[in-house]
Amino acid sequence: MEWKGRRQSDNIEDRRSDPSMGGLGRGGGFSFPSGGGMGRRGGGLSIGTIIFLVVIYLVLKAMGIDLLQIMDGGMTTGGPGYEQSESGSQTPANDEMTAFVRTVLAETEDTWNGIFQSQGRQYEEPRLVLFSGQTQSACGFASAATGPFYCPSDHKVYLDTAFFNQLSRQFGASGDFAEAYVVAHEVGHHVQNLLGILPKFNQARQRMSEADANKMSVRVELQADCFAGIWGKFTEQKGILEAGDLEEALNAAQQIGDDTLQKRSQGYVVPESFNHGTSEQRARWFKRGFDSGQLSACDTFSGPI
Repeated sequence: MEWKGRRQSDNIEDRRSDPSMGGLGRGGGFSFPSGGGMGRRGGGLSIGTIIFLVVIYLVLKAMGIDLLQIMDGGMTTGGPGYEQSESGSQTPANDEMTAFVRTVLAETEDTWNGIFQSQGRQYEEPRLVLFSGQTQSACGFASAATGPFYCPSDHKVYLDTAFFNQLSRQFGASGDFAEAYVVAHEVGHHVQNLLGILPKFNQARQRMSEADANKMSVRVELQADCFAGIWGKFTEQKGILEAGDLEEALNAAQQIGDDTLQKRSQGYVVPESFNHGTSEQRARWFKRGFDSGQLSACDTFSGPI
């Protein structure tokens, strides 16, 4: 994918230097499979622990050591042009990965602005949050184990770019277009939200059994794959795809199918627990969107999938 030198989106919120976590928020995020689930941690500090910490702070304060000043000063040790991540590593503020994500997001903006305008609608561009390790969203607390996800409550896509390494090394899905597919899939959920599809699904699943909710979730996820394929079609028309790019995206779709992930992690599959679709389904619906470039081709809610 010839992405360098192209427009980069300003709709990026970089939290890789933000140490604040916050509490749990509302549920309802739509995550990309990562081999883990939505990270939710409970518990907190006991009264005894709090008293102990206060005593330690007062003793050090009496000795002329102000922990608050030390902690505040420690956040600026990265130096100009770098951001201190929560893992302690230094991440360039304008590194190549950030530039890549900004460019892919800009390409999705161009695609969906054009499609919405052709239908007499206005596209609301989502923001993409870059985080390292863990962060807070309006849909709840998330860790790297969550994988990339879209939160319909705040209209934001959340991405720990370390997932791209996992995509390549653990899932065997390497390549920049495979990574772009991940972003485009989550933006596809944003499109669903704007079209009213996600709100209807969130309301309906409250009355569904777990098995029925999983079946409906598969249709939602496959449509997001199809929407990602539409983005791929418009990107191809710009002439910036390279040989093998489409195969990279299709391979990524196959590698993160529910059946493939379950076979890899536990050696067997449980179809009733599928919530993203099989490898064959995910690749097929992405290809359908790519071949057609039409929203009408992405109706995953009518008939078999």
